Amino acid sequence: MMPPEPVSAAETPGWQPPSSTLVWRDGCWRSPDLSAVSYPAEGNAACFQVEDSSYWFQHRRDCILAAVARHPPAGRFFDIGGGNGGMALALQAAGYASALVEPGSGVERARARGLAHVVHATLDDAGFAPNSLPAAGMFDVLEHIEDDRKLLRALHGQMAPGGHFFCTVPAGPGLWSGADVDAGHFRRYTPAMLAATLAETGFAVEFLSPFFTWLIAPVGALRALPWRLRYRPRRTSLDTVAEDHRLPRGSAGFVATVHRWELERLRAGRKLPFGTSLLCVARTLPA
Repeated sequence: MMPPEPVSAAETPGWQPPSSTLVWRDGCWRSPDLSAVSYPAEGNAACFQVEDSSYWFQHRRDCILAAVARHPPAGRFFDIGGGNGGMALALQAAGYASALVEPGSGVERARARGLAHVVHATLDDAGFAPNSLPAAGMFDVLEHIEDDRKLLRALHGQMAPGGHFFCTVPAGPGLWSGADVDAGHFRRYTPAMLAATLAETGFAVEFLSPFFTWLIAPVGALRALPWRLRYRPRRTSLDTVAEDHRLPRGSAGFVATVHRWELERLRAGRKLPFGTSLLCVARTLPA
């Protein structure tokens, strides 16, 4: 394939990502090719209908922001696989320069929500220059990648030495269920699995903790146990996503209390004992 023609300064925005392969078209930077990803075609649309009101998205956002505040990035934060741009916008609102890197339809929603720095590409297709990303995040992305080590090695080569990498992943292989299959997951992680994966790909873990402690019981009872018993009538859809992100009647106060406790501990840099998700902060080591 011929390399893309350079775009004149008059046609581009003030910001240009560190890549010679991306082209400016229809309001954002785009890769000439888009690789396939293990993610439902309607996934971004399903998340968009719930993420502004969902207890899960709101708490995950707050926990990530707590980690970023304790380990502030040294430059622009690239949210890779960031869907509809909600996390990139939250980082921006908190005072961190951010950019969304997303191969799906979420880029259009992110632009409509006011996010200016958007790249429509996978990490592989974006072609970022070596040592060019000051900070990066992958929030519930690694589990969708069959060869997560390959992706992390590629990211390591594109990140600046000593740059911060933040990620969240689903925790607990024993909690595997049809919801993971429907979502396009390849695995759920233990803390040791995630730490080993990062260490093998050139990252030094600075902080690693579970969160969503209270969800262990409902996810185990309502998802994992039926899956193990081969009771599998449920398929994820737009309706079931909306259902999953509504709290049962009368539980909002309890959940809010637990979330406050979790957030206080994470803001203090203290680990939580268990949970259905993992939050990790790492730094790139010299190659």
